[in-house]
Amino acid sequence: MSMTTAANTRTDSGTLALAAARALAAVLPTGASLTPRLHTEGAFAGATGQAVAATFVGAVSADLAVVLIEAPALVDEAADGSPVVALQDVLQPALEAASDTFGAGVLDDARVEDAGDLFADPESVVFELAGPTGNAGWFAVRLRQGASDPRASVGSFAGNLGRISNVEMALTVEIGRTRMPVRDVLAMEPGAVIELDRSAGSPADVLLNGRLIAHGEIVVVDQDYAVRITKILDAAEDLD
Repeated sequence: MSMTTAANTRTDSGTLALAAARALAAVLPTGASLTPRLHTEGAFAGATGQAVAATFVGAVSADLAVVLIEAPALVDEAADGSPVVALQDVLQPALEAASDTFGAGVLDDARVEDAGDLFADPESVVFELAGPTGNAGWFAVRLRQGASDPRASVGSFAGNLGRISNVEMALTVEIGRTRMPVRDVLAMEPGAVIELDRSAGSPADVLLNGRLIAHGEIVVVDQDYAVRITKILDAAEDLD
């Protein structure tokens, strides 16, 4: 690889990583606006034991991890001290927003782990998440498998997914969603009505591990609910 090609690859990877960092920062439930800034001051020294990480496989593949200094404050505790909502569930939407910038693919479930190796890898791009009162955390992105081209071919995407074709994944049908504070969830009682962001008669979404892959309509088969697929969102359409 020539020096020019290597420099272009690093530039393209850095552009993709920055787009992912900005998308993640916009969704993080920190209560204050965060701005990603490239971490350039030597080795990463953040506490990575409580990192929330996920892996994205697709036309562009990547390892992602986020560390928030005030992470415990995002998780309310029950009376026995156990978390009502796991930290990885709280941060999953932010990681999904980051992975959406890579185009078609599948993001696995977020997990809490020590991501020290990811943050220390010279191939990773690390950002500080700057808030109004200083640094609020860090975000690491390690792009791989031809990640220099954000418009990778559908054939490349299919080849990547072929490697995990035998892995079981969660298929979910969603008729709508809403966002609400944990305190409102804890206050729910039988008979409570939750208004969703979708009108009656609208198509349901079919998601694979949280990523939209099709639309359908709810039907009943032998007294069980089912979904009739009305539209498949293929890789080419998702890349547009």
